[in-house]
Amino acid sequence: MNALSSIAPERTVVPIRSGIGTPRPLRVALFSGNYDCVRDGANRALNRLVSYLLHRVGAQVRIYSPTTRIPAFQSVGDVRSVPSLAIPGRPEYRVAIGLTRGVRRDVESFAPDIVHLSCPDRLGRQAQTYARSQGIPVAASLHTRFETYLDYYRLSFLRGPIQNYLDRFYGDADMILAPTAPIRDEMAARHGDDHVAIWGRGIDPHLFSPSLRDEGFRAAHGYSENEIVPIFFGRLVLEKGLGIFADAIAAIRARGYPVRPLVIGEGPARSWLAQRLSNATFMGHLSGTELGRAVASADLLINPSVTEAFGNVNLEAMASGLGILSADVPSASALIDHGRTGLLLSPTDPFAYADAAVDMIKSPARLAMIRRNAAVQSTHYQWDDVLQAVVDAYARLLPSHVFPGQQSACARRMITG
Repeated sequence: MNALSSIAPERTVVPIRSGIGTPRPLRVALFSGNYDCVRDGANRALNRLVSYLLHRVGAQVRIYSPTTRIPAFQSVGDVRSVPSLAIPGRPEYRVAIGLTRGVRRDVESFAPDIVHLSCPDRLGRQAQTYARSQGIPVAASLHTRFETYLDYYRLSFLRGPIQNYLDRFYGDADMILAPTAPIRDEMAARHGDDHVAIWGRGIDPHLFSPSLRDEGFRAAHGYSENEIVPIFFGRLVLEKGLGIFADAIAAIRARGYPVRPLVIGEGPARSWLAQRLSNATFMGHLSGTELGRAVASADLLINPSVTEAFGNVNLEAMASGLGILSADVPSASALIDHGRTGLLLSPTDPFAYADAAVDMIKSPARLAMIRRNAAVQSTHYQWDDVLQAVVDAYARLLPSHVFPGQQSACARRMITG
């Protein structure tokens, strides 16, 4: 099932106007690192944004991204493949070689009103330089804390240079779209409050809900009705904290609780994790209602990842009514009210996760309360609201344009002016 299939019914599309001239749709050039090469939270959010721009705003969008022969999922919009190379050992990821002459010609023919960069790679940096040379406003959205990846691959010595590069990249954007308030504040302190807006994430209540919990699913996979099932779901890569997750499960078992985790997702570290986790249920990749049913049928999410900029997994697990045990990082603290809608724990301490899990197992009433509170809290994250926030940020960069919903305000100013 396509992640965009449940978007709300379309409202009337009003084309933007450039000054007082003929109505003309907004043109957005989106530069992505791997728009449909990998199925992850960042790409799903970008696809939702493109769908919203196309069908709700009436915009024209052209996406420039590396592509693969077989996309990871059915994407939305006009995707223009850019020359790229596969990463050794990680063929699902591709790296664009940059803004080649052919790509630049295509961008020039499209004549975008705004350039949106979603990845601080070579392509994004060169597209940024081109846009600035042409006087085109640049928005840069932050999806991943790339600097945190270095610790997982023994490259910590590069943190300083990488951080300096990221500061220049985001500092040279006209608008930074940060996923959470803590990251917004961090970016505002570095680059100025006027240059940062929030683009969060939403939840689809049809795909993630406590109502999807299925005792038949649990029984089919050998779980009893009262058994506490911890879950990990997401890309199976080391930077998601798989080592901490495996150590936490081992520590829970050492305390006399023979939990059998449910693991949803695929990735190059699957075999590594399977060797570390005996007696676990590996579901592979799931999507749509199958994913929602599997998540809602678990009880505890153990999420030690520190690389998330937003934390879609936390929000989806909250909406599914799970107890959340998450690394205490800005993305998680923006979502989770510690002790009420989940628990925020020391990111690299597997025993902290184990202690929290055992406390939940021993205190079913507390676990039930946290699960209910989490599900209620998740209802505040509506896709239409968070996607409109991007359009509002675009409007700040294009003051001469009139966007859908702004015509009446403009008319009032003309009448009262």
